[in-house]
Amino acid sequence: MELRIRDLREDADLTQRQIAEYLLCDQSLYSKYERGERALPLECAVKLAQFYGTSVDYLVGLTKDSTPYPK
Repeated sequence: MELRIRDLREDADLTQRQIAEYLLCDQSLYSKYERGERALPLECAVKLAQFYGTSVDYLVGLTKDSTPYPK
């Protein structure tokens, strides 16, 4: 599954370290999420979707619509 987390991070001009700190994990672990070497936990996917103002479906490539779902 192709995640969009790297593109979103780069578009926001953020480093892997900054996002890893937000997720409370090591930069090396976050790097593995971006490369698809480790599965992105649902908890982290939700936090990233909220951070970037999008949906989890967009993060994981299930939709091309980056608009978040209404609360």
